[in-house]
Amino acid sequence: MSKKKFGSMAMAVFVGAGLLAGCSGNDNNSNASGSPASGGSTPSASNVASPSESAKGSYPDYSKGFPEKVNLEIPVYERAFEGWNVTDNYYTRWIQKEFGDKYNVNVKFVPITRSSEVQDYEQLLASHKAPDIIFHYDMPQALAYYGEDVMQELDWNEIENYAPTYWKNMSETIKKYGAVDGKNVFFFAARPEADNFTSIIRKDWVEKVGMKVEDLTSLEKFNEMLVKWKEAGLGVAGESLKKNNYNFNYAFRDWPIDPKQRALYSDLGVADLTTPATERYLRNLNYQYNNGLVDKEFYLRDDDNKIKAEFVAGKTGNYGFYLASNTDVLSATLANNPGAEFAVLPPGALVPEGFKPQGRAYWPFGFIMGINYESSAQERAAVWLYLEWMSQPKNLFFLQNGVEGQNYTLDADGIAVKVPDFAGESKLSNNNNKDYWALVTEIAQYSTPELTRKANIRNWAPAGYEYLAEDLIKYYDQTAEFRTPDALFTVVLDKVNEYKADLNALFQELYVKCVMAPTDQFDATYEAAKKAYLDAGYQEILDEKQKAIAAGKFS
Repeated sequence: MSKKKFGSMAMAVFVGAGLLAGCSGNDNNSNASGSPASGGSTPSASNVASPSESAKGSYPDYSKGFPEKVNLEIPVYERAFEGWNVTDNYYTRWIQKEFGDKYNVNVKFVPITRSSEVQDYEQLLASHKAPDIIFHYDMPQALAYYGEDVMQELDWNEIENYAPTYWKNMSETIKKYGAVDGKNVFFFAARPEADNFTSIIRKDWVEKVGMKVEDLTSLEKFNEMLVKWKEAGLGVAGESLKKNNYNFNYAFRDWPIDPKQRALYSDLGVADLTTPATERYLRNLNYQYNNGLVDKEFYLRDDDNKIKAEFVAGKTGNYGFYLASNTDVLSATLANNPGAEFAVLPPGALVPEGFKPQGRAYWPFGFIMGINYESSAQERAAVWLYLEWMSQPKNLFFLQNGVEGQNYTLDADGIAVKVPDFAGESKLSNNNNKDYWALVTEIAQYSTPELTRKANIRNWAPAGYEYLAEDLIKYYDQTAEFRTPDALFTVVLDKVNEYKADLNALFQELYVKCVMAPTDQFDATYEAAKKAYLDAGYQEILDEKQKAIAAGKFS
């Protein structure tokens, strides 16, 4: 195939039945239908089945395996977990043995760097080495891939034929959100209502300066504590370079939300630099920076390992991460600081007085996935068989928990209780293998909500730290009313596609300059930054969004 255009585009999101009917500028011609994509050639007819033909119901029977070896390439996040090989470990070999050998499939895992996944995918697509599944957590980027003509048109009946269990679990979501421009494109992982991302704080530091964690009821109280940390020579607050996911100013936004303002400015993929909420956020960070209350080299902490290293070393006193029972951040911190104690940072601690602990709610699905435009009909069928196999409770449970008697024991409720510090061959990854089973669900679940909640506490809490998971869940429930999802547009936003990449790079430069400006120069620096950002294309994005909002083309 000849090379296609692969840019860092960001398309608008759809709602309702998921249709973007009549959108201009989107010429996705799926090679799955046997028609050439723009600038490309057509795969051989022997390898590609047309959705329209498959819809008639004639699907090859692969229940006893493919007649010839099929190479199935599955993406998996590379998070740089120490001592963990994402492409070759006990579980990848188990998957090959239990699934691959059964169906005559060679399963290969393709690492996608979590902190730079779009760049990884674009490079793999450009070199024709992308995996059979193209995934992302956020719809604008998933639609960007669609807009680059790198995803096949799908046949829902084919999915149901090869993956009846998966289809039963996800068909409602797929039918509602999976079509674009009248074409069936996306399939999804489930997203139960839960979230294990949290921020922890050095409880011992808080108490050493005469305060309690419960005292941190506002940003003003948090800053007061940071001053005391500095005076006591303890350390500073953790901070890092903002990139990729722009949800930093929620706590500084007005409440209740104005839906039109939210639609205009709130965009996970394109940073907002110009609103009062961002000005409040930057003004506070400028205060913290100039008073030595945050990591002075925050702009160098551009991935999780660097952020984590500062916390583990005892240089910073707070750290945000996905809490898991086998996380090593607590033990590593204790190795350097034997007296360290930890607590979940209360949700109000980073919220200015008079504001609410707002946050971004997830859309009702986990991974958004499409099939690589270069994947053959057999490879596509292998994807459905793989999702079906993983959807079987016994296989999913094994991937999530490991080997009974080694990784875990079962309690009286049938909940897997992790064996602390297990380091044998079947050791799970540091996030309980989620990067493998997240293709079908975001959260491990049991038969009842009560059992699931109890299991979450055990899955998310290292032994002895159950209180962290309990507080995480408590705060999650307390702030539920203040979590709202980003707007979903029903038209393509071409200016977002055009300017996103350049604006993301420019935002980092400008916001860091605002943070590091002398206090008496903040106002001038911020005003200049806003003008530069607007002139570089952000104003055109706002104008385009405003036109769509005025026409009611959002939800």
